[in-house]
Amino acid sequence: MIRYILLFIVSLFIITSCKKKNSPKPPGQVQLIFPDRNSECTTGQSLNAETSQVEFRWEEGINVDTYELRVTNGNTGTVQTINTASTSVRLPIAKGEPFSWFVRSKNNEVPETVSSQIWNFYNAGSRTTFAPFPADILNPRMSENVFKDVNNEVTLFWSASDLDDDILEYEVYLSVETPSADLVGTLDEDETTLKVSVASNTVYYWSVITKDKEGNATNSGIYSFKVL
Repeated sequence: MIRYILLFIVSLFIITSCKKKNSPKPPGQVQLIFPDRNSECTTGQSLNAETSQVEFRWEEGINVDTYELRVTNGNTGTVQTINTASTSVRLPIAKGEPFSWFVRSKNNEVPETVSSQIWNFYNAGSRTTFAPFPADILNPRMSENVFKDVNNEVTLFWSASDLDDDILEYEVYLSVETPSADLVGTLDEDETTLKVSVASNTVYYWSVITKDKEGNATNSGIYSFKVL
């Protein structure tokens, strides 16, 4: 009897071990290829006066069954979503408009998904001047926990780009409420860091408005961080 029990335990252990070894893995993040980040896409196939067809491309992801491409018109907020097993998709989009895009990786055997970086670009059209691309928030990242320094300050850090290369200034907003309504600094185009006073155990919301010499302005969107 003991012999059979031992055999059962050994068999159960082997089965369990096999299941652990063969358990599905979450999908990997993909690297975007084209349209290039913070650029003007000039390779689209013209469909009519208002629209051209642009090919979106990205690298193959690890453990990925399907990809979800999401393309957002920065002016209208219109979102186009396509699911595909390929690493490229041709999509009709408006000429002369700013867009952001990213790819979400999916594996049919696990619920987790992973998103790529978000890239911005302009689709070529009749536009002769361009608004700056929204500032890319670098530090603190969204929902990041941070420590203040000995002066009870945290350094905000961002980057920005403009096809016309005529960024004029940045307006930085920070508050403990959202939207972040308190203007804490106006900086020249070559200044992309700002130290701000903070308190421990507090969540802050911040954003950056990028302005150019043509009077155009873009918003980074609201980001939050917690001071430990």
